Amino acid sequence: MPSDLLQRPGRAAPAASRTAPKRRTRVFALAEARWAAAALVLFLIALPLQLTGAPAWAWGPLYAAAYVTGGWEPAWAGLTALREKTLDVDLLMIVAAIGAAAIGQVMDGALLIVIFATSGALEVLAAARTQDAVRGLLDLAPTTATRLSDDGSEATVPTEGLVVGDTILVRPGERVGADGRVLAGASEVDQATITGEPLPVAKETGDEVFAGTLNGTGALRVKVERDASDSVIARIVAMVEEASATKAPTQLFIEKVEQRYSLGMVFATLAVFLIPLALGGDLTGSLLRAMTFMIVASPCAVVLATMPPLLSAIANAGRHGVLVKSAVVMERLGQVDAVALDKTGTLTEGTPRITDIRPLNGSGLDEDTLLALAAAAEHPSEHPLARAVVDAAGTRGLAIADMRDFTSTPGVGVTATVDGHTVAVGAPARLLDGNDDTGSARAAEIAAGLEDGGRTAVLVLRDGVPVGVLGVADRLRPDATATVAALTTLTGSTPMLVTGDNPRAAARLAAEVGISGDEVHAGLLPEDKVEAVRRLQARGRKVLVIGDGVNDAPALAAAHTGIAMGRAGSDLALETADAVVVRDELATIPTVIALSRAARRLVVQNLVIAGVFISGLVIWDLAGHLPLPLGVLGHEGSTVIVGLNGLRLLREAAWTRAAKDMR
Repeated sequence: MPSDLLQRPGRAAPAASRTAPKRRTRVFALAEARWAAAALVLFLIALPLQLTGAPAWAWGPLYAAAYVTGGWEPAWAGLTALREKTLDVDLLMIVAAIGAAAIGQVMDGALLIVIFATSGALEVLAAARTQDAVRGLLDLAPTTATRLSDDGSEATVPTEGLVVGDTILVRPGERVGADGRVLAGASEVDQATITGEPLPVAKETGDEVFAGTLNGTGALRVKVERDASDSVIARIVAMVEEASATKAPTQLFIEKVEQRYSLGMVFATLAVFLIPLALGGDLTGSLLRAMTFMIVASPCAVVLATMPPLLSAIANAGRHGVLVKSAVVMERLGQVDAVALDKTGTLTEGTPRITDIRPLNGSGLDEDTLLALAAAAEHPSEHPLARAVVDAAGTRGLAIADMRDFTSTPGVGVTATVDGHTVAVGAPARLLDGNDDTGSARAAEIAAGLEDGGRTAVLVLRDGVPVGVLGVADRLRPDATATVAALTTLTGSTPMLVTGDNPRAAARLAAEVGISGDEVHAGLLPEDKVEAVRRLQARGRKVLVIGDGVNDAPALAAAHTGIAMGRAGSDLALETADAVVVRDELATIPTVIALSRAARRLVVQNLVIAGVFISGLVIWDLAGHLPLPLGVLGHEGSTVIVGLNGLRLLREAAWTRAAKDMR
């Protein structure tokens, strides 16, 4: 066995990040973004020139250039779709923009072009950023590993060249190169990227480890049990890509009737033009009537009926720390009727905290002196439990004594000399080691009680004698209980807890926030979370998943809607999710759902208003003689009305009202 396996260094090598390195596509690396930006700039230059009375030769060519730069791609896409015998709204908008220009409404047509070009660029950018995050996840797994031969010699090989049955050496501070099982050695492994557990997990002979997880202070010899292409982290990537590709295309409400409306308008315009000609009408009059019909029947007001309420809701949510990535997402949020919540980093803060300080009778210590003693011994350690102890002592303003002779043993704890006493801090089961004296029995009893309550117990020994026990747990977010209650009210069902953490910790937290025991699903790998979500979806539920980690990303992608916690969220979760809670205020999630429902109600109101105006103007044009200026005025008037109605959700009162509605 290589000597490295027997090393127990006191400090780990510099730890790699828990999240994948950022790979972000630059906005202007995308052709769609460049064309949209060019169209917007040209429009913004032409508009003030026109409004200030400049001659047409000054602003006309600029508008024409905006038409070309912003319109050629959607026009080409529309023509491509037309060759496949489908008619989409993009081509219809291009035709409407050209028609507007033909009757002198050049600015209106250019504005329509700019809106569509910008929308298309944002969709392409969102897709590119998601792919960046998926590719970046693969960087969590190391590219090389140290393979051991039968004679104990070492060779550095690419991880994709490892096969089942190989043995690899994972040194302190390295990432595990393959899924496998520990053959020898002991360490603590940070596997938050896979399971979401807030604390490193002790690993020894016989325990399973996952590729991409971060080894602690011990060395491990691992037998490879899965090919690189079948590792858990590779399956996470595959699941995110599959869910993103197979999720049904989302559409705004009005887009669901796009084909019929588009075809109907085209045929109706042709009929309005050709029928009078066939009956002996003059060409100019027929053309003018047809152009008037196309303008008043064009779906500008209908499009604006949908977008302003949703965009206003997005802006309002953004002011309150919730980034909703698109109007489609804002619409879908109001449809959710079931919620699946992650635990660590979502309902909890994701950082271990001292919750209990229990000095033993006869130790001569009170809470502060026990905590200060443990903090002095733990001070040099980089373990999350050690940081929790030291932070708690700092919060209480305790003086931390000097120490010497510090040693750390993976899976056991630390030992140091403090004020002439040998102090050990670590796992009760390992430090007690079968001692059955009264003090040890009492310490074991306290530790068992803490662990039954979902806490991690830390034993403190002084000169080999137990003097106290500390309880450590991930702290619940202050607004977690109220959020669970609000989500229950909004959806009519209790949220489901899906976590990779252990069942006892999950059950304790669920009881605290009001989630019933039959809705608690613990010890889940990423694929298990996806399966839990799909079981709900199979029952016809529209599931909202709320999470923060790499291990939540497949479920976020597979869900009807996904929301990520932004402050500590992994890059993959943030890019995969449909919305991000930037300030980590959990209570904003029920409010933004209620705001989405308010936006959907405004959309319906606006569609009714737009429908009444369009119907009235069309009937007037067909049954009588609608003057073109009056037709344009009615069309633009309806557009302004529905636009202003939708902008009501920009007001602060809209957020306040949504917060009240969710209760």
